[in-house]
Amino acid sequence: MSEIIRSLERDLNDFGDTLHLIGSDRLANRHPGEHAGNFGAGAMAEPATPEAAAAVVRWCFENDVPVVPQGGRTGLVGGGISRPGELILSTARLDRIEAIDPLARTVTVGAGVTLQALQEATADVGLIPGIDLAARGSATIGGMIATNAGGILAFRNGVMRHQVLGIEAVMPDGSLVSDLTRVLKVSAGPDIKQLLIGSEGAYGFVTRAVLKLESFNPMRATALVGVPDATAALALIAHFRSRPALQLEGAELMWQRYLRDSAADKGFDLGWLEADTPAILLMEVSAGREADAREALEEGLAALWEEHGLTSGIVAASLDQARRFWALREDGDFMYRHFPAAPSFDVSVPPGALDGYVDGLRQRLKAVDPGFDAYVYGHVADGNLHISVIGNGVAAPGVKEPIEDAVYTGVAELGGSFSAEHGVGTEKRRAYLSYGNASRRAVAQAIKAALDPKNLFNPGKVPYRADAPRT
Repeated sequence: MSEIIRSLERDLNDFGDTLHLIGSDRLANRHPGEHAGNFGAGAMAEPATPEAAAAVVRWCFENDVPVVPQGGRTGLVGGGISRPGELILSTARLDRIEAIDPLARTVTVGAGVTLQALQEATADVGLIPGIDLAARGSATIGGMIATNAGGILAFRNGVMRHQVLGIEAVMPDGSLVSDLTRVLKVSAGPDIKQLLIGSEGAYGFVTRAVLKLESFNPMRATALVGVPDATAALALIAHFRSRPALQLEGAELMWQRYLRDSAADKGFDLGWLEADTPAILLMEVSAGREADAREALEEGLAALWEEHGLTSGIVAASLDQARRFWALREDGDFMYRHFPAAPSFDVSVPPGALDGYVDGLRQRLKAVDPGFDAYVYGHVADGNLHISVIGNGVAAPGVKEPIEDAVYTGVAELGGSFSAEHGVGTEKRRAYLSYGNASRRAVAQAIKAALDPKNLFNPGKVPYRADAPRT
């Protein structure tokens, strides 16, 4: 057992069952999540109340112990990595759904509630969170707030920043700031919660939140449509978004290499798809009746077929088939079975610039190595692309930075971002310093210095200190 755990047990024994302290022996039996280094600290605190969390942070502040906040450990950029001498502060036991207000369309939740648990609870009153993503079964609300998560519905409802009405959080000095506002309109000075959203645990530890809820319509129709490019996909999206009786529930674009390898991995028959189709659009719409949704989807595609160069398409005949359509897009583990070392990226560019960016990306990768290619797929309606670079030698010494440059070149100039929804963590340090906005970095560092002068909260991660490591 580490000295940190022994000292916490001695000094905070009054909290009883509301505070679990876990050493390296018990952590060894748990899955560390997306990064093997998440449990590197070998010491974890699991508070069950905001007060217990505040007590742990106060103790860490007084004893100069760094704190690494963790949620569902689904982050893909190393934002939850911990090291010996640090303490992991987990939201796992802050998992209560406290109140659902169907009239106000709000829900008050603990930071450790998973997105799927929240979706299931709110569906009982015909509502749903305005955000969805593939890791819904393990991603927690606190982690989604910390990374400003995006996902499938961002084109319609915005990202996590737009879903949060109120926040409660423990600040780096151990003070508990509670602003669980349940209304949309608040013009009462600076909005402190926005500092915490997207801060990746650098400014505080979220314990509870109030979120907006949206209507949920289960009457849906789903289709896969072959398109010549992103421009054609955006035209289809615009058409269906303009239909008053329809709601667009999803619009995901998969370029050819990703689609074909994903389908092969899952035994999904693509015999209906023309062989040279450049990309395929996964669309889902809802209406008052399932038959209306399906009819509108089929009629809309037929009307737009020739004008936008559609090559082939299929509308799901059942809920099970629709789920198989979505699995093509959401289950991307096959990439790492085929290419374990494939570096992955998450960029956003204005939707109208997608085709030019993807064409340029492939050319830039070929310039690094003629054998390099990329899996490209993503949330086309908001311009968010996920990219995994593949080919022999992608992990060879000396190619990491050229590959990054191939991916990030031109993104900022287009008005986009080198990180759309996964955050910065440890993996994107170079991108943050090389491709991020310099003035924004300076402000973020100034806020960090004011809120966390000892640099104890998630040290060594964004916002990176250019002057010196943590002391």
